[in-house]
Amino acid sequence: MRLLKTNKQTAIALLASAAIVVHLAMRFGIPHQQTAAQIKLENVPLLAALILGGAPLVFDLVLQAIRREFGSDLLAGISIVTSLIVGEYLAGTVVVLMLSGGQTLESFAVRNASAVLSALAKRLPSVAHVKHNDAMMDVPLETVAVDDLLVVLPHEFCPVDGIVIEGSGVMDESYLTGEPFLMQKAPGSNVISGAVNGSAALTIRATKLAQDSRYAKIMEVMRSAEQRRPHIRRLADRLGAIYTPIAVGIAVSAWIFSGESIRFLSVLVVATPCPLLIAIPISIIGSISLAAKRGIIIKDPAVLEKIGVCRTAIFDKTGTLTYGEPRLVRIVSIENVSESEALTILASVEQYSRHPLAGAVIQRAIAEGITYKPVSQIDEQPGRGLNASVDGKSVQVTSRAALMKTTPSVAATIPPTEGGMECVLMLDHRPAALFQFRDEPRSEGRSFIKHLHPKHGFHKLMLVSGDRESEVEYLAAKVGITEVYASQSPEQKLQIVRTETAKADTVFMGDGINDAPALAAATVGIAFGQNSDITSEAAGVVVLDSSLQKVDELMHIGKRMRAIALQSAVGGMALSIGGMMIAASGHLSPVAGALMQEGIDLLAVLNALRAALLPSSLTDFEN
Repeated sequence: MRLLKTNKQTAIALLASAAIVVHLAMRFGIPHQQTAAQIKLENVPLLAALILGGAPLVFDLVLQAIRREFGSDLLAGISIVTSLIVGEYLAGTVVVLMLSGGQTLESFAVRNASAVLSALAKRLPSVAHVKHNDAMMDVPLETVAVDDLLVVLPHEFCPVDGIVIEGSGVMDESYLTGEPFLMQKAPGSNVISGAVNGSAALTIRATKLAQDSRYAKIMEVMRSAEQRRPHIRRLADRLGAIYTPIAVGIAVSAWIFSGESIRFLSVLVVATPCPLLIAIPISIIGSISLAAKRGIIIKDPAVLEKIGVCRTAIFDKTGTLTYGEPRLVRIVSIENVSESEALTILASVEQYSRHPLAGAVIQRAIAEGITYKPVSQIDEQPGRGLNASVDGKSVQVTSRAALMKTTPSVAATIPPTEGGMECVLMLDHRPAALFQFRDEPRSEGRSFIKHLHPKHGFHKLMLVSGDRESEVEYLAAKVGITEVYASQSPEQKLQIVRTETAKADTVFMGDGINDAPALAAATVGIAFGQNSDITSEAAGVVVLDSSLQKVDELMHIGKRMRAIALQSAVGGMALSIGGMMIAASGHLSPVAGALMQEGIDLLAVLNALRAALLPSSLTDFEN
């Protein structure tokens, strides 16, 4: 139905455009004086556009009036009818073009549920590799049964929830769970549908049917969020609801008190709501263009109108308020070894490792200018740690949990930590140092959070994450957020956003697939990065370089757009009302009124074009 309506609006816009071009060609393409027959002929394309294109639009507007929806479009419908009566066919066709063209652009700009769900569906494979008697064959995903053995090939998406039976490697579950790290997988490890496999093939036993797995549940929540997406009433509609009855009232009063119907027509010609139909879309398009130059993709133009009135900001953790990658934040010496020496030994062996935390160790070593030591006898098995020999010493990199299973007395000597991931460096079978890793908050996070209330009027700030409570609380304390919800599933996130949106307009910021339902349910959804087409489709805005400064720029662009749009629309409406009063007094003919309206339109449009220009500053907080 939505596609059918969009196609109809597009066809009407094309018809009106063609009619105007043909009319102007016939009118100005003949150099000599035109006859009455030629004048009638050149109006045929305009009449065709008014009848074939204008009539359906007017019919739709009549239905809106019956439903008591009085916006600026209704006045445009009255103007179309009026132009036919007074013979102002060109003006009427221009109004048809503005009305249908604006609706067409909006239909294409505003996202729809099918696009998001299609992106979700395309991400999951349609077939699964079933293993039977050492042979592998592809079967439709929906035919996979519980306890079937499946092979997940390198870099594939895991088709169902299950348990690893054979093989070892890593999986990227960050978009689904909120955990920022690649997760090691070995026999006995749980895997979830939608996770991205690493470079090693894994054999898993299915524990759930495809329709019951984690990814399918997220799709169900996404459908629910799309169906209950908040309705945003547009700025032009709100202004039109005020402007339309004023214009009609002046026109009717002029007719009643003068007894001349021509005054009714003159007033309505001047009242054509071009500042609403043109100036506001131009300011929106200009702001979208400015945002794109700043690395901010506006997918839903309504975002620019609403972000300035949102009063609740809801943040995801991983990749939004944090960098989305582990960093080595603390080294604790346990025996007679310095932090520098411990880092040197660990980095020397980790350069040969494929463990998810190895990159963070190497990054820290490079930053401190560490020179690697020669390493020999390297042995790494997932789930069992890394063993090597450095300077004649036996080196083992393991975890506290593994030590608790093998040598609990040794594990008891390791100092406790406050959260995050960790690894233990063992030298000659004795604990030498503890390394702690965290997904650290963005450097600008605290100042950004701090400025939201005084500069942008946010009254409530919330951190809602699927990550562990210790990690979420740690981040909240770092950035200054007091209302925290940890270990939240996509369903729980969605419910929180719905509850808060019912109280006040909300902005939700996230970057994972588990954030998609919440992004769709919020008044304004902002997706960070380009890592997931699902979050990009669900959100109204995509911030390409995952920067909180860009979110601040978006808020300023929206505020500026709203101010310019109001200046253009309200200023144009004020001038139009002045012109209507002149027409009502009998001092302005319909033709002169149309010329006056064109001048008003020009002023409104010129002012609206300022929205595309880069101002001196788009931020008001210190990084």
